[in-house]
Formats: sequence, C-alpha cells, structure tokens
Amino acid sequence: MLKNKKMEFWFIVGSQHLYGEEALAEVKEHSMEIADALNKSGKLPYPIVFKSLATSASQITKLMKEVNYNDNVAGVITWMHTFSPAKMWIAGTKLLQKPLLHLATQFYEHIPWKTIDMDYMNLHQSAHGDREYGFINARLKKHNKIVVGHWKKENVQKQIADWMNVAAGYILSQDIKVARFGDNMRNVAVTEGDKIEAQIQFGWTVDYFGIGDLVAEMNKVSQKDIDDTYEEFKKIYIMDVGENDPKFYENQVKEQIKIEIGLRHFLEAGGYTAFTTNFEDLYGMKQLPGLAVQRLNAEGYGFAGEGDWKTAALSRLIKIMTNNKKTGFMEDYTYELSEGNEEILGAHMLEVDPTFASDKPRVVVKPLGIGDREDPARLIFNGSTGKGTSMTMLDLGTHYRLIISEVNAVEPAEDTPELPVAKMVWKPEPNFADGVKAWIYAGGGHHTVLTLGLTVEQVYDWARMVNLESVIIDHNTNLRDIIRETTK
Repeated sequence: MLKNKKMEFWFIVGSQHLYGEEALAEVKEHSMEIADALNKSGKLPYPIVFKSLATSASQITKLMKEVNYNDNVAGVITWMHTFSPAKMWIAGTKLLQKPLLHLATQFYEHIPWKTIDMDYMNLHQSAHGDREYGFINARLKKHNKIVVGHWKKENVQKQIADWMNVAAGYILSQDIKVARFGDNMRNVAVTEGDKIEAQIQFGWTVDYFGIGDLVAEMNKVSQKDIDDTYEEFKKIYIMDVGENDPKFYENQVKEQIKIEIGLRHFLEAGGYTAFTTNFEDLYGMKQLPGLAVQRLNAEGYGFAGEGDWKTAALSRLIKIMTNNKKTGFMEDYTYELSEGNEEILGAHMLEVDPTFASDKPRVVVKPLGIGDREDPARLIFNGSTGKGTSMTMLDLGTHYRLIISEVNAVEPAEDTPELPVAKMVWKPEPNFADGVKAWIYAGGGHHTVLTLGLTVEQVYDWARMVNLESVIIDHNTNLRDIIRETTK
C-alpha cells in the first residue's frame, strides 16, 4: 500500500552574467558533473535534475513557478558556484512553496595554493556566494536546510539523502487522509486537536465515520477471502494456538481477518492512508481490531488508538519518510526503575506495529480486559533495537507543538511470557530522569510515533518546513532550557 510516487529534485545553480559566457559555460559544466555524480553515487533516494543556471531575477522567478506547479518536483537544491547577487532571488524565493536545500559546497575540494589567481577566485567563490544567498533566505524566513561540505563526501551525500526523504514526506503529507471510526476516547485530553488547523498547517484531512460504516463493509467480505488469508498466515506467522480450543482459535483469527479485509476495502475506496479506532465504540463488532490493524500497519497505513487522529497522521507521515521501516504507533506504558538500568516499556492494548518485529511474529488469541468483546487475535513479537526517535504532537489551544526525543531501543532484560502484546523497550536521552522530565514538562502525551529509521534532525527539518513549534530532547538537552522554552 505504501508506494511513494516518483519524484525528483531540481538543481539550480547561482551565478551572474558579469563573468562572461566562457565562465558561465564552465559553471554549467561543473553543475552537470555534480548532478550526474550524485545520481550515480547510489546514495540518494530520488534523482537530481540539473535544471538551470540562475543568472537573473526573471529567470529565477520563472523556475520557482515551474517548481510549484510540477507535481513531480519535490524540492529545490541550490548551489552558489560564484557570487550570485541575492536581490535577484527575492521574487522567486518568495513564491517557492516546496522544500529548499542550500548546498554550501565548491567544485574542487582543495585550493590550488601554488597557482591560485583572481580568475580562479572569481569563478570559485562559493564562500562569498553562500553568505549573500544565505542572507536573503534568512531575511525571507524560508526555513531552508543547509548542508556544508564537499559534494563527493559520503557524509554530505547522506545529509542530502536524509533531507530528500523528509522533503518527500512534506509533499506527500498533503495527501494524508485519516478515517476516524468513532470519536476520541471519553475524558482523555491529549488525543484532541483542531482538525482545521491541522489541514491548513500540515495538509491532513480528517473524516469521521460511525463504526457501523465499517461493520457494513466487513459484512461484504467473502468466506473464501477469509479462508485464503488464513492459509497465508500459516506460511508467514507462527500460529500459536496455546490453551485455546483449535476451532475457537481459528474462528477468532478469522474474525480479525474479516475486519482486516473490510477495513482495507473501506480505506482504499475513500483514499484514506491512516485511521483510528476506539474501544469505547465497537457496536456491531465481535472483537476490538488488533491483528487487523497490525496487518494494515505493516502495509504502511498510519494508525493510533482511542481516536487519536494526530498520531495516526503523524505515523503515516513518518512511514512515508522511512519507507515503512521500523516505524509505528506506540504508547509509553510502564517504567523499569532499577538504578542504572532505567527504561520505558512501550506497547498498546493490541496494535503494536509489526515493522518493529525482530523475530517471527506469533498469532495469539487471548482475553482483553477492555472493550467488553470477545477474545481478539493479535501478533506478538519482540521489538528491534537501535538508535531512534520518539515524537508526539499536541494541540496547546493556540498552536501545535511537536516533541522530538532521541532514544535508544534495547533488548528487554527478561522474557515476558505473560504479556499478551508485542513490545518495545527504550532508554531516552540525555538520561532517563531528565528525558522523562523534559517530555512531561513540555506536555508530551502517552501516544507517540516511534521510529528507528529517522534521526531527530530529520524530524526537526520537517517541523521547520511546516513552521511547527518543536521541542528537542536529545543528548545535549538541558532541563532548565526545556522548562524555560515551554513555559514562556
């Protein structure tokens, strides 16, 4: 289901006619060589297209208009090969409505100390051009990305690639549609939010549906489709019957398959890419969706429980940026507080995203002490490990805030044979106490999106693109700064 459309990034290189046609021809040749080499590096997720030298205000304005109206263009990468007077960038840059990366590089890595003269200086004065161009972007408050270093270096190419994935997410965020089955969980504060403002600021469309709309779609699912899917389960999962009667187990799993197929049909018909459910709103359903949700998560659909549409949309967005790798809805559940080994255990009632799985998932049927329905089937597995990012979106009434936390996902110290859900375990930066305090001081909710596929900086880059207030909690965090920043 998660199939990002084909996109490209335009490479526009600043110069001016003052240097003459021969110099401009060399600038163009260098620009094309850089674009070609970057494309051949294999490091970039999307192609770079050298579009043009930028040498006049009218030309730049025309280019930026084309960027805005070309659906295949996800953003612009600019480079100042020479000095490029920035007044001619104003009109076009003001019009630009897509992400902008300023590549502060130079064609040659080394200065030719023995032979350098003023002709070389004039042609290769990127340091000069960067300051002029950078000033106008700062003056226009463009929230652009700046990458510094020689274009052949792997770390520079990785920074460009990281930004490209974020820029693609920014573009595709405009297409995120969330289907809410039922309302928010009663009396819960953090799942609420201004849907109109979210559509204006982030591009997200959020629509409500009664649970009966889903039930009606479920009732159309054929028994053959259910049986065929059950047979597929046997090939890709461990079918853990446990203490259940085998027939009861099969029926409960097939009920989740029915929910899954019905949900998928409903979402596809409406063009929805994310959804929410609520265990307080299950009229006409035999089980709370569990395994059904997990299976759709694995395909790339965003999700959050209790009607939390903000987290569902955010989950979909981050899945786009990571190509659905080790990313999904999560809930901070409980603490391990042994000194020196403090950790957070994350899970949810059922719907832990299987993109996190580090082992082969088991299909398990167990009671659920919430929702007042039959025992639901769900996938159980151990989560992956590694550096990651946890984030949450909150509506403060006057504006949205995104909290972005650097975390380290770790293996649990012990097995959890009685825990009937999948799980993730992580340690927040800069340390457990300050990481948790900072999250709470900033108003962070219990629903999060966790990813092992993006850095804090990448998430922050997106927040800047949409002019979203952000609080960063990482290895450099000072708790007093967080308190001061969030209580202004």
